[in-house]
Amino acid sequence: MKLTGERVIPKLMDCNNGLLREHIERYEFASRYAGGRVLDIACGVGYGIQILLDNDNGEKIQHIIGVDIDEETVAYAKSNYTSSKVSYFIKDALSEALEVDLGSFDTIISFETLEHLENDAAFIHNLEQLLKPSGKLIISTPMGRGRGMPCSNPYHVHQYKEEEFIQLLNKFNKVELYYQRNDTIEKAIEGKKYYLMIAVCSH
Repeated sequence: MKLTGERVIPKLMDCNNGLLREHIERYEFASRYAGGRVLDIACGVGYGIQILLDNDNGEKIQHIIGVDIDEETVAYAKSNYTSSKVSYFIKDALSEALEVDLGSFDTIISFETLEHLENDAAFIHNLEQLLKPSGKLIISTPMGRGRGMPCSNPYHVHQYKEEEFIQLLNKFNKVELYYQRNDTIEKAIEGKKYYLMIAVCSH
C-alpha cells in the first residue's frame, strides 16, 4: 500500500509523526471501554485493532471485527494485524444489511469516518442498530466550519461544529464529549483550542 494522506499506515510512517501519534492516542483512549464483541468500523489497515488487543490486559475483549469498504486495505490488515480474536470483512458502512451480516456489539469504535460520508445520518442509524442496549459507541470527527462547508481536506465531505455533532448523536441517551489536540484527549478546558471531538455514547 502507498501513503496517500487518506489512511494512516504506521509501518510506512515515522513513529514521531504527529498524525500517527494522534490516531494511536484515540485507540489508546478507546481501550478503556473496549470489551465483549467489538466492532471497528472503517478500520483502515488494522493497526488500531492491534492496539486494542495489546491493551486488553484483563482479557475483556472476546472478539474484534474490523470492517472497511476497501478491498486492498482489508487485505493489508489481514496480512499485518491478525489474531485468533480478529476477523476482517469488506463492507459498506452505510449498508442496511450490516446488522444482519455482523450481529450486535458491546463496543463500537468509529474513528475518522463520519466526515467522509454524505449520508451521515444513515451511518449513525446503523451504529445505533448495531450497538447492544448496554453497549458503548466511541466515535470521533474533526471540528470544522459546519456541514457541507469547504475545508482543507479533499477527502472530507463535512467537518462539524460541536452542536452539529451533538445533534447527530441525539438518539443516544447519554453522550460524553471529549476533545483532542495533538496527542492529548481530555474534557474541554475553557479557552483551549481543539481540533477533534470524541463522543462516548450509550443507549
